[in-house]
Amino acid sequence: MVRKAAPLSAHAHKDPVFKKITLPAIFAILAYGFWVSPDFKEIAAGVAIFLFGMLSLEEGFKAFIGGVLERLLRRTTDKLWKSLSFGVVSTTLMQSSSLVSVITISFLSAGLIPLLAGVGIIFGANLGTTTGAWLVAGFGLKVNISAYAMPMLVFGILLIFQKSKGLKGWGYILSGLGFLFLGIHYMKEGFEAFKDTIDLTAYAVEGYPGVFLFALIGLAATVVMQSSHATLVLIITALAARQITYENALALAIGSNIGTTITAIIGSLGSNVDGRRLAGAHLIFNLVTAIVAIGMIYQLTHWVGVLSAWLGIQNDDYALKLAVFHTVFNLLGILLMLPFINIMVRFLQRVIKPRVRSIAQPRHLHAATIELPDAAIEAVRLETLHLYDNASSIIAAGLSLHLSEILSGRPIDEIVAKARKPMTFDIDENYNESVKELYGEIVRFISRAQSTMSPEQSEELFVLRAAGRDIVEAIKDTKHLHKNLSYYMVSENEEIRKEYDQIRSSLATVLRKLDEVRQQGSDSSTILSLDALKVAMREYDRDLDKRLNTLIRDDLISAAMSISLMNDSGYAYDVTKSLVRMGEAFFSTGEINVREAERSIALDKGEIDEVLQQSDNSKPNSKP
Repeated sequence: MVRKAAPLSAHAHKDPVFKKITLPAIFAILAYGFWVSPDFKEIAAGVAIFLFGMLSLEEGFKAFIGGVLERLLRRTTDKLWKSLSFGVVSTTLMQSSSLVSVITISFLSAGLIPLLAGVGIIFGANLGTTTGAWLVAGFGLKVNISAYAMPMLVFGILLIFQKSKGLKGWGYILSGLGFLFLGIHYMKEGFEAFKDTIDLTAYAVEGYPGVFLFALIGLAATVVMQSSHATLVLIITALAARQITYENALALAIGSNIGTTITAIIGSLGSNVDGRRLAGAHLIFNLVTAIVAIGMIYQLTHWVGVLSAWLGIQNDDYALKLAVFHTVFNLLGILLMLPFINIMVRFLQRVIKPRVRSIAQPRHLHAATIELPDAAIEAVRLETLHLYDNASSIIAAGLSLHLSEILSGRPIDEIVAKARKPMTFDIDENYNESVKELYGEIVRFISRAQSTMSPEQSEELFVLRAAGRDIVEAIKDTKHLHKNLSYYMVSENEEIRKEYDQIRSSLATVLRKLDEVRQQGSDSSTILSLDALKVAMREYDRDLDKRLNTLIRDDLISAAMSISLMNDSGYAYDVTKSLVRMGEAFFSTGEINVREAERSIALDKGEIDEVLQQSDNSKPNSKP
């Protein structure tokens, strides 16, 4: 199937060779063909129009997958048969296995579906592509489809110029179908005219030499056109015009099935390790299927003849018999590979390893996810979580504590009491090494991804970007806090030491609570429990004023100590606010409307003060 060029680096490894060698060679062959035969121009134009129709059709479907197809995909991956069904149905409807592959790779890269489900979808998509052959052979060659193409193009182009995204989407779909029909018409007419001047069947090769030769030709044609569907239509129209033999057409179809894996491999270059594993699974499936089909081609041809007769297909209707063969050998491949799918997944996981990355390199921001809104949002959420992982270690060290200790089951006060040695730790250096560059990559990815999003989806990315900023601010406030905290945590003055231990305990509790919320997932009550942290820190900050008066009056701490404590309490409160706000933004993993509802009912500063006032009024000795 044809594939829209992937953004960022997906084609980085292919472009130089393609531009310097392959593209000039294709131009030379086309120029020679145009010079030799004017009918060749009609065939080539038909292929070009057909490919443009595929691009338009994909563009149209992308207007309607802003959440709908993604949500459907997320719900059809809990069982292997559902994944297979999704691959078959979605490819049948969109007539583009490439678009289905792009969506699958995107969701794999964002961690939304497991590898096994992705492999199931790819298996199903291979079977779904066979419906295209049935449509062309059964309808496209028997009806004057150019008569349908013209009205579709007229209405489609008119809709494309509308401002509404939905109308534009329908415009691209209609014009895409129009160009597909028109391309098939020109290919059919070109081959019909071509046979009056040149009989290509004179170049037919019989036996297994012909099978291997034409399989290689089919593979090469699909690699050049980046569309197995276009190759198959070209084969069917040539076969219908008796320009190639039935046996050679079968071999061409087998070769096109292998060639279509190149598209998935190129697309996987911009994805994560699971995207590359999926491309490997696609290659293994199509190679095994092709080898079996080539080895059993004469037996399959016999059974296709029997099945075609049972279906009422005429013995000389080779175009429809080719569609039967294409379906049979893809179905045979699925039946052969399904029992070994778990073994294949484990093999790919063992052979294809993740790339070694530094702590500051993005793990989830891939070219494959940027065009699909839901996948892009999830990728940003996961990368911001990676940013938080880096930052939480810095914040813990800024408190002279180890993050692993904070996240253990031991009581926080006990951990703080035993951690009496200040850590020699350069917060600026660690921030620059593990946070600053990564946050910059997240911001750049967001700016690129927003161009394809709805206002609601763009708002979600804005919230996640703000969460990243909160993480950065928490580190900066920890830096301000670190110097005095390191000094007073070992002070001989017991009172000031207790106050700074209280700050350390409070912030360590925040880090532990955030980890608990993260582990428990998208439970709304868990997300909203973060409000308790804000209330507790606000209460500590308010009560500190009262304690300071007592401590200074009783000459328990100096004035200089009190000023440091007030400032550092403010920094600690700001760290808590930033981290809790960040947690509310991206530890929730439900639908966008659910996440928005959770954030809307989280307590703000005024509501926190009101809660504290009500708490004071409920105490026995509180004043009216």
